[in-house]
Amino acid sequence: MTRFLKPILLLLLAVVLLAGAGQAQRALNRDRDRLGLTRVTPLENAPPVLAFTTVALGGFRGLISSALWMRMSDLQDQDKFFEMKQLADWITKLEPHFAQVWVNQAWNMSYNISVKFKDFADRWRWVQSGIELLRDEGLKYNPNEVLIYRELAWHFQHKMGADLDDANRYYKQQWANQMAAVFAKKTPNLDELINPTTDDARERLSLLTNKFKMDPRLMKEVDQTYGPLEWRLPEAHAIYWAAAGLKRARENPTKVNPDDLIQLRRTIYQPMLMSFHRGRLVTNPYQKRFELAPNLAIISKVNAAYEQSMADDAKNRDHIATAHRNFLRDAVYFLYGYNRMAEAAQWYQYLIRNYPDKPVLDGDPTSLPAKVPFDEYAVSRLQVDIEETDSKRVTGALEGLLMNSFNNLALDEDDRAAGFKLMARKIYDRYEAKTMVSKERVGLAPFGDLEKEALRRILDPEAGLPPEARAIIRTKLGLPAEPPPTEPPAPPAPVSGVPTNSPPVTNTPAAR
Repeated sequence: MTRFLKPILLLLLAVVLLAGAGQAQRALNRDRDRLGLTRVTPLENAPPVLAFTTVALGGFRGLISSALWMRMSDLQDQDKFFEMKQLADWITKLEPHFAQVWVNQAWNMSYNISVKFKDFADRWRWVQSGIELLRDEGLKYNPNEVLIYRELAWHFQHKMGADLDDANRYYKQQWANQMAAVFAKKTPNLDELINPTTDDARERLSLLTNKFKMDPRLMKEVDQTYGPLEWRLPEAHAIYWAAAGLKRARENPTKVNPDDLIQLRRTIYQPMLMSFHRGRLVTNPYQKRFELAPNLAIISKVNAAYEQSMADDAKNRDHIATAHRNFLRDAVYFLYGYNRMAEAAQWYQYLIRNYPDKPVLDGDPTSLPAKVPFDEYAVSRLQVDIEETDSKRVTGALEGLLMNSFNNLALDEDDRAAGFKLMARKIYDRYEAKTMVSKERVGLAPFGDLEKEALRRILDPEAGLPPEARAIIRTKLGLPAEPPPTEPPAPPAPVSGVPTNSPPVTNTPAAR
């Protein structure tokens, strides 16, 4: 009997120890979850073999991930892309807290795979997949990871916002359509979403927070700091996600490498510069579509963003200062082109005070700002733009010339008015000839549309020329007389998302 007693006691002791270990493990698991230390997340919708090997061979998740990476590489080499989205989901779930994995997979879908398709709708699906991977999944597992915020902001700033992809205008149109659903096809009203009072507003708030993972309160804070921004354009969202990343970094300073913050700061002032260049949606009543116009209202905010970045990042101050100086040159040039001479002169004086020893004309080291009158500088920049292939700058120059043409027409300077229009036409024809093979990417709107838009704004009873000048222009152009003031003007077309069946958004600036 005693021969069996010892094994029985040992067996009972083992059972007790296993039970105690189980209780301790459950307590440890709860503490890990509470402290955010759980590093292993279950795979969803994975095939049984992968799910089994992941659970049974938890320590070998790296090997499984490597096998999936090789599978993905083979498929991409063979131009077989449709399985790759699922593979990307599994790979990121196997390595959920490795930020580079999320960045690599999102970049691959948005940049490498998307351009393999000729159809713009197919490209857009892959770009969306890259954004959703970062926004919906990457930030869920890594809410304090600066690199993921920066990459998400970069997708909006560069992939959607820039014009390097032939489908960029399609991306902007699709994004405007999606944002139109959030803002009820009208000018964005953040207060309406912060405090919704109707079922419709509550549904749109749910769409904003659940699908797009955005906080309307933070949006309003960003808009007040950096705006007014156009939330139907990608630049505003680039600024939002960069600002969200900086906010997380401030809340968790011990988990952030300070050297990484410069990437987020750049993803604020760079999209702000883009928003200044073309960050406003305007209605084109002639072709029933929306066009991109400069947002001159945020010049002071863009300037403040550059100055704040220089103050926060002494290590990279010189690089930021170079970008700041270029922005100031653009501000003077744009304001001059839109006949806002007083503001142009004011910002030129600001440029002189801050960068007195830097030339203002490219290729001329002797052109110190104090020695070059601001009007001479603006005209010189116009000559440079004639030689460039930047549609945004050229359209700005063209509209400035057309505005001057109509202004001189009202002043009975008919010959000068004709000269401005002739110059605009020559610049337009020369630019179009140079960009013949790239019209889809950097082409201009038809010249007649540019002229009509400039004329419409010149004749605007509220924001255009005085009534007497408008009457002279109407008479000279053979237009009907303006309705009397007692007659209420026709309401302007609502600025909303781009209709699904409308032509793509174009980069035509609106006159100020």
